[in-house]
Formats: sequence, C-alpha cells, structure tokens
Amino acid sequence: MIRRILLTAGLLTTLAGCFSNHNEVAAGDPYAMTQVWQQNFAANRPWHGGYYYQNYGQPTALVVPPTAHMRQTLSWGVSQNLMYPIHHQFGRSANSPGAAQPGSFRATPNWPSHTDQFGVYYVRGPW
Repeated sequence: MIRRILLTAGLLTTLAGCFSNHNEVAAGDPYAMTQVWQQNFAANRPWHGGYYYQNYGQPTALVVPPTAHMRQTLSWGVSQNLMYPIHHQFGRSANSPGAAQPGSFRATPNWPSHTDQFGVYYVRGPW
C-alpha cells in the first residue's frame, strides 16, 4: 500500500514538473551584452586614433557594414598583426566638420610601420 502511494506521489510530482511554466525556455538576444559593452566603450572613447588622413587633415571614418564586428591591424617588421572589435557606430550627430582642432593630430610618418598611422579608422554603418 505504501509502495503505491509513493509511486503515485512520484508520478504526480513528475507530471506537475512537466506541465509547470517555470520550465519554459525564453529566447533572448545572445549579443545583447556585447552591444552594451560596445555602447559603453564608444561613449567613453573617441572613434579615431592619433593620426590624421593626409588628404583631409583630419581622421577619416571608413564606414563598414553593421555586420562587421572585428578589424585587423597590420604592422611591418616584428609581427604585431592583431584583431580588435569595432565599437563605434556611425551617426550624424556632428555639428561641424572634422574630429578636432587642426594640428591636434600627427601626420603619417615618412616610413609608416603600422596601418593605424594612415588616419583611416573603421566605424560601423547605421543601416
């Protein structure tokens, strides 16, 4: 008799667990945390580096598709080829042309040793 009661109680507990709502899996955005990190990074740091593009005298944004998330930098000599995430999103919030006052950036060296020294920086597109 006790065996039947225990079997019935176990069966009811198993069925109650199967039909309860707390076992449902909620679909979420797996990249949501990554987007928060990118927004925080972009809010605290400029989109450009310390060099200007020679043709314009200012750093230049190279707009890439919004699906691009990584960029590769190349270095000559001792290998320093690295991959970095693209944090900044292109926006139209600039109130004047240029990234800063003229003369606040360095020119491309006569013998550049890294792709960051050309003054062109990746920024993801808004579309």
